[in-house]
Amino acid sequence: MVEDDALTLDRIRAGDDSAFALLVRRYEPKLRAYVAQMVGVEEEARDLVQEAFIRAWKHLDQYDPTFRFSTWLFRIAHNLAIDHIRRNRRPTVSLDLGVDDEGDSMQMDLPDPGRGPLATLANRELARAMAREIGNLPPAYRELVVLRHFVGLAYNEIAELKRLPLGTVKNKLFRAHSVLREALGEYLGQLGGAT
Repeated sequence: MVEDDALTLDRIRAGDDSAFALLVRRYEPKLRAYVAQMVGVEEEARDLVQEAFIRAWKHLDQYDPTFRFSTWLFRIAHNLAIDHIRRNRRPTVSLDLGVDDEGDSMQMDLPDPGRGPLATLANRELARAMAREIGNLPPAYRELVVLRHFVGLAYNEIAELKRLPLGTVKNKLFRAHSVLREALGEYLGQLGGAT
């Protein structure tokens, strides 16, 4: 049976530095896949994930155990990836996700894979359509979509973060996905017919 994060963190706090390797093995593949999706380059993603684990190790005393360790770790990696994207100023596709429940503007800059001018145009048009449709979602749905697909949180992590029942999170995300699929399906059909 796999030891849960809380027990592993207790071992680390008790002086077992080798226990941190368990957390690295547990989260490195998912974290690398997530960061690679954001930055678009596997080698850079590996470096950023390594930096995320180093920061987590150095700042373990700042971890709030009322939240999942994985949520905290993914936030560290997410922030590192965003900083990396800004520093390298690669062409990006900006997604305006509207306004969250607190009235703050939500935006996500994603790397543009740059597969040529036509692919770039298609990616930008799709990104605009996706941003528009995500922005049209009710704020509660929009926030859950952002947490799931842009922050990379699992359903149970979202439920914990938002203090909602897991079934409610799944139901709202299912409804949001249905709306987005329908709206983007029509857009993609029109785009495919225009070629």
